Amino acid sequence: MLRIGHGFDVHALLDKNLFIEKYPERKEHKFIMGGIEIPCEKVLLGHSDADVLTHAVCDALLGAAGLKDIGNQFPDHDSSYLGIDSQKLLEKVLELISRNFFIANIDSTILAERPKFAPYIEAMRIKLAETLSININQINIKATTTEKLGFTGREEGIAAEAVCLLFVRNESK
Repeated sequence: MLRIGHGFDVHALLDKNLFIEKYPERKEHKFIMGGIEIPCEKVLLGHSDADVLTHAVCDALLGAAGLKDIGNQFPDHDSSYLGIDSQKLLEKVLELISRNFFIANIDSTILAERPKFAPYIEAMRIKLAETLSININQINIKATTTEKLGFTGREEGIAAEAVCLLFVRNESK
Protein backbone atom coordinates (compact mmCIF):
# COMPACT_ATOMS: atom_id res chain seq x y z
CA MET A 1 0.00 0.00 0.00
CA LEU A 2 1.14 3.53 -0.77
CA ARG A 3 0.47 6.79 1.10
CA ILE A 4 0.96 10.27 -0.32
CA GLY A 5 1.58 13.42 1.70
CA HIS A 6 1.81 17.12 0.96
CA GLY A 7 3.63 19.79 2.97
CA PHE A 8 3.77 23.55 2.72
CA ASP A 9 5.67 26.11 4.78
CA VAL A 10 6.39 29.81 4.63
CA HIS A 11 8.56 32.14 6.69
CA ALA A 12 9.08 35.89 6.55
CA LEU A 13 12.37 37.30 5.29
CA LEU A 14 14.06 39.95 7.42
CA ASP A 15 17.20 41.97 6.92
CA LYS A 16 19.89 40.28 9.02
CA ASN A 17 20.69 43.47 10.96
CA LEU A 18 17.01 44.09 11.73
CA PHE A 19 16.67 40.49 12.91
CA ILE A 20 19.65 40.88 15.28
CA GLU A 21 18.25 44.20 16.52
CA LYS A 22 14.88 42.57 17.31
CA TYR A 23 16.36 39.29 18.61
CA PRO A 24 19.85 40.02 19.99
CA GLU A 25 19.93 36.65 21.77
CA ARG A 26 19.79 34.98 18.33
CA LYS A 27 22.64 36.87 16.68
CA GLU A 28 24.08 33.58 15.35
CA HIS A 29 20.90 32.89 13.33
CA LYS A 30 21.81 31.94 9.75
CA PHE A 31 19.93 31.58 6.47
CA ILE A 32 19.36 27.82 6.21
CA MET A 33 17.58 25.96 3.41
CA GLY A 34 17.45 22.18 3.16
CA GLY A 35 19.94 21.98 6.02
CA ILE A 36 22.53 24.06 4.13
CA GLU A 37 23.75 27.50 5.16
CA ILE A 38 23.36 29.87 2.22
CA PRO A 39 25.00 33.31 2.05
CA CYS A 40 22.29 35.96 2.15
CA GLU A 41 21.87 39.49 3.52
CA LYS A 42 18.50 38.39 4.91
CA VAL A 43 17.38 35.64 7.28
CA LEU A 44 14.16 33.71 7.66
CA LEU A 45 12.11 34.53 10.74
CA GLY A 46 10.96 31.57 12.79
CA HIS A 47 11.05 29.89 16.19
CA SER A 48 13.45 27.24 14.84
CA ASP A 49 16.09 27.88 12.17
CA ALA A 50 13.09 28.60 9.85
CA ASP A 51 14.23 26.15 7.15
CA VAL A 52 11.04 26.22 5.06
CA LEU A 53 12.14 23.40 2.76
CA THR A 54 12.83 20.99 5.60
CA HIS A 55 9.59 22.00 7.32
CA ALA A 56 7.60 21.28 4.14
CA VAL A 57 9.28 17.87 3.87
CA CYS A 58 8.44 17.17 7.53
CA ASP A 59 4.78 18.02 6.95
CA ALA A 60 4.60 15.90 3.79
CA LEU A 61 5.99 12.89 5.67
CA LEU A 62 3.73 13.45 8.68
CA GLY A 63 0.69 13.87 6.44
CA ALA A 64 1.39 10.69 4.50
CA ALA A 65 1.73 8.82 7.79
CA GLY A 66 -1.58 10.24 9.04
CA LEU A 67 0.09 12.14 11.88
CA LYS A 68 -0.41 15.68 13.12
CA ASP A 69 1.57 18.45 11.45
CA ILE A 70 4.94 19.93 12.39
CA GLY A 71 3.32 22.67 14.50
CA ASN A 72 1.63 20.06 16.66
CA GLN A 73 4.69 17.83 16.88
CA PHE A 74 7.11 20.68 17.68
CA PRO A 75 5.10 23.66 18.98
CA ASP A 76 6.60 27.14 18.75
CA HIS A 77 5.63 27.88 22.34
CA ASP A 78 8.06 25.17 23.50
CA SER A 79 11.37 26.87 24.28
CA SER A 80 13.29 23.64 23.68
CA TYR A 81 12.73 24.21 19.95
CA LEU A 82 13.96 27.82 19.92
CA GLY A 83 16.59 28.08 17.19
CA ILE A 84 16.67 24.30 16.71
CA ASP A 85 18.31 22.87 13.61
CA SER A 86 15.39 21.65 11.47
CA GLN A 87 17.40 18.57 10.52
CA LYS A 88 16.87 17.45 14.13
CA LEU A 89 13.12 17.88 13.64
CA LEU A 90 13.34 15.85 10.42
CA GLU A 91 15.21 13.09 12.30
CA LYS A 92 12.37 13.01 14.87
CA VAL A 93 9.79 12.85 12.07
CA LEU A 94 11.69 9.91 10.56
CA GLU A 95 11.56 8.16 13.95
CA LEU A 96 7.80 8.73 14.10
CA ILE A 97 7.11 7.28 10.66
CA SER A 98 9.78 4.60 10.22
CA ARG A 99 8.08 1.92 12.32
CA ASN A 100 5.18 1.70 9.88
CA PHE A 101 6.46 3.31 6.67
CA PHE A 102 9.47 3.77 4.47
CA ILE A 103 10.07 6.57 1.99
CA ALA A 104 9.61 5.91 -1.72
CA ASN A 105 10.39 9.46 -2.85
CA ILE A 106 10.09 13.17 -2.07
CA ASP A 107 9.62 15.99 -4.56
CA SER A 108 9.86 19.61 -3.42
CA THR A 109 9.86 23.18 -4.67
CA ILE A 110 11.26 26.37 -3.11
CA LEU A 111 9.42 29.57 -4.10
CA ALA A 112 11.64 32.66 -3.83
CA GLU A 113 13.03 35.53 -5.87
CA ARG A 114 16.34 35.55 -4.02
CA PRO A 115 18.74 34.14 -3.13
CA LYS A 116 19.27 31.93 -6.13
CA PHE A 117 19.26 28.32 -4.98
CA ALA A 118 20.59 26.51 -8.07
CA PRO A 119 24.20 26.35 -6.78
CA TYR A 120 23.00 24.71 -3.52
CA ILE A 121 20.37 22.23 -4.68
CA GLU A 122 22.74 19.25 -4.90
CA ALA A 123 24.10 19.94 -1.40
CA MET A 124 20.53 20.20 -0.07
CA ARG A 125 19.60 16.90 -1.71
CA ILE A 126 22.63 15.23 -0.16
CA LYS A 127 21.89 16.69 3.29
CA LEU A 128 18.21 15.71 3.30
CA ALA A 129 18.98 12.24 1.92
CA GLU A 130 21.57 11.71 4.68
CA THR A 131 19.19 12.91 7.39
CA LEU A 132 16.43 10.62 6.10
CA SER A 133 18.76 7.66 5.41
CA ILE A 134 17.56 7.44 1.81
CA ASN A 135 19.30 7.42 -1.55
CA ILE A 136 19.83 10.85 -3.11
CA ASN A 137 17.81 9.64 -6.12
CA GLN A 138 14.76 9.46 -3.84
CA ILE A 139 14.70 13.23 -3.27
CA ASN A 140 14.20 16.02 -5.76
CA ILE A 141 14.44 19.76 -5.10
CA LYS A 142 13.47 22.50 -7.49
CA ALA A 143 13.50 26.27 -7.06
CA THR A 144 11.39 28.82 -8.85
CA THR A 145 10.43 32.46 -8.66
CA THR A 146 6.89 33.81 -8.64
CA GLU A 147 7.80 36.38 -11.33
CA LYS A 148 7.84 39.15 -8.71
CA LEU A 149 4.20 38.44 -7.76
CA GLY A 150 2.89 38.07 -4.21
CA PHE A 151 4.83 38.05 -0.95
CA THR A 152 7.60 35.88 -2.38
CA GLY A 153 7.88 38.17 -5.41
CA ARG A 154 8.18 41.20 -3.14
CA GLU A 155 10.85 39.29 -1.18
CA GLU A 156 8.81 39.47 2.03
CA GLY A 157 9.06 35.72 2.55
CA ILE A 158 10.01 32.36 1.12
CA ALA A 159 7.72 29.36 0.70
CA ALA A 160 8.32 25.69 0.01
CA GLU A 161 6.13 22.76 -0.95
CA ALA A 162 6.85 19.06 -0.79
CA VAL A 163 5.08 15.87 -1.68
CA CYS A 164 6.15 12.40 -0.67
CA LEU A 165 5.19 8.84 -1.30
CA LEU A 166 5.47 6.32 1.53
CA PHE A 167 5.27 2.56 1.38
CA VAL A 168 3.45 0.85 4.24
CA ARG A 169 5.86 -1.56 5.97
CA ASN A 170 3.39 -4.13 7.25
CA GLU A 171 0.31 -4.21 5.04
CA SER A 172 -1.26 -7.07 6.99
CA LYS A 173 -1.77 -4.90 10.08
